[in-house]
Amino acid sequence: MRESVITPAAEAFADLERLVRALGEELSFFRRRALEAERRLKELQSVTGAAGGSQDGLEVLAGRLAAAESENAALKARLAEAAERTRGMADRMRFLRQQQEVDGER
Repeated sequence: MRESVITPAAEAFADLERLVRALGEELSFFRRRALEAERRLKELQSVTGAAGGSQDGLEVLAGRLAAAESENAALKARLAEAAERTRGMADRMRFLRQQQEVDGER
């Protein structure tokens, strides 16, 4: 049987190929981000009235911001309540396990 010998040039070419593939994937990732940023920019420009921003567009944007901040505060409150309930349930589970262990030792 003949062993395949990998020459230094072939090894370097394989490394180069891996690097080019990785760079291609990275370029694709940044291209998607740039397209998403352009889409968001166009959306904001349509709300604010293109480049300068009309007063009505700014008021709409301020209203959307206030609504988003209000929703964010409500969600944070719900999250805090849920976290507190979860801690309470975990404490009860710990207590029940301890009781089960004590009953098992008897």
